[in-house]
Amino acid sequence: MAVAALLVASAPAAPQRQVRVVLIHYRAHDGVRRKAYVVVPAWYGPKNAPPIPLVISPHGRGVSARANTKLWRGLPAVGRFAVISPEGEGRRLGRYSWGSAGQIEDLARMPVIAHLTLPWLHVDQRRVYALGGSMGGQETLLLLARHPRLLAGAAAFDSVTNMALQYRRFRHMPCNRACRRAWHGPIGRALQSLARREVGGTPATRPLAYSERSPVTYARAIAASCVPLQLWWSVKDRVVTNQQHQSGALFRRIIELRPDAPVTAFVGAWRHSREMHAETHLPVALAVFGLLPGYLQLHPAGIRVYPPSTPEGCEAQHP
Repeated sequence: MAVAALLVASAPAAPQRQVRVVLIHYRAHDGVRRKAYVVVPAWYGPKNAPPIPLVISPHGRGVSARANTKLWRGLPAVGRFAVISPEGEGRRLGRYSWGSAGQIEDLARMPVIAHLTLPWLHVDQRRVYALGGSMGGQETLLLLARHPRLLAGAAAFDSVTNMALQYRRFRHMPCNRACRRAWHGPIGRALQSLARREVGGTPATRPLAYSERSPVTYARAIAASCVPLQLWWSVKDRVVTNQQHQSGALFRRIIELRPDAPVTAFVGAWRHSREMHAETHLPVALAVFGLLPGYLQLHPAGIRVYPPSTPEGCEAQHP
């Protein structure tokens, strides 16, 4: 497969003061009242509200929705788009939803929730995207699989794509003395306990439940969607380890199922989810989708890029 030069943003992200963050509330699938944060350019509001793209951004494991919005800094102002980051709600847990079916349905409702809560927010329905890292990437991929007609593009960074495999590898996660104090023992053991609570058991006792939370299970649906997809992963990830068996496996399966699928892989050596920051490679992902117009240039950056075999790919179907 050909390796291309990396597309990088040609200008730094705008300062965070050029955006404003609006707190809204919504009812999750189980009736629980949850928060979501909407980031818009500072100039955007009731008196100046043209249709703009919307990015749905589910947070990573254990990370707050508010912290997730900070990864974007001023990029929504540069690209003139909005971002919505919900707190989320799993089957039993909030910040550890790990792709529960109800959480994915809530993510699919975010454009409607945003508009009903903020009537002045006009979303360009043909330009709704999903971008997330780690668990947020896992949920981004599940959203794409189950609601492909909703999205114009999706990007997943260092994602879990095989939940059962990740459960088994939790125990290999490094944990120093400070980590053991914070988690009252090895972090891997604590995460396995949280996963059993959220999913309802272990991969051995609940194999179907783990499969339903694994994007690789839906590789055929993702390939058939023809929605442009970016898969980013690191060969040095110590959280989602051996990513050739996670994001890499999903990438290979999509290409096997549909060689003309518009999927691009970006492979580097960063810390877990470090690439999903305004100061690193998040602008690249946005620019590839046309969300940062005028901010592209060719520049080698030590990252292997595997572009679609057919540049134009297949045609995604939208309402």
